[in-house]
Amino acid sequence: MQNRKGFTLWFTGLSGAGKTTLAGVLEREMRARGLAVEVLDGDEIRTNLSKGLGFSKEDRDTNIRRIGYVCRLLSRNHVAAISAAISPYREARDEVRRLIEADGAVFVEVYVKCPIEVLAERDVKGLYKKALAGELTGFTGVSDPYEEPLAAEVVIESNREPVEDSVSKILRELERRRLVRAGEADGHSTAVRRALDAEDLGLLTDIPALA
Repeated sequence: MQNRKGFTLWFTGLSGAGKTTLAGVLEREMRARGLAVEVLDGDEIRTNLSKGLGFSKEDRDTNIRRIGYVCRLLSRNHVAAISAAISPYREARDEVRRLIEADGAVFVEVYVKCPIEVLAERDVKGLYKKALAGELTGFTGVSDPYEEPLAAEVVIESNREPVEDSVSKILRELERRRLVRAGEADGHSTAVRRALDAEDLGLLTDIPALA
């Protein structure tokens, strides 16, 4: 198998940018190509592995270190680990990268980028508007910092790109690194092509409540 030591695909970006949607589509595609895959979703980790942590910088960093540790274990045991969490602080992300690469595995950072005004418009819960109005504190990207990656391997502009194009961009990077085998002519397996068509996925920010 090409991913002998596994690898970590690390999504980062603001809440609602599309991390979870992309992770889910890529999980299906990778399984269709014969890889062992696990997705670590930010909300699920908060509910289980990091239950009890708050949203101070220290707690946020602890949460990311925990996700990173699980990704590290999976990657060095021949699994493709996909992390989909905001992970707002650059230093914590870089620390996770160093630890995973120290094990001989590959770390691929994907920055899912989207303007706050677009996220606020698509936010069905109205959290962005509350944060922008000063009614909600500690909200990443508004009243709490989000530090953009300086050199992410892949940058997705989720307010401009259809989901299919974003997925293809990520797959091309993984193929270039020989982490996944080349796909079919359109870049997707038949199963995932059908899933994309069935769900009628357009721009990531056209879909409410994305993570």
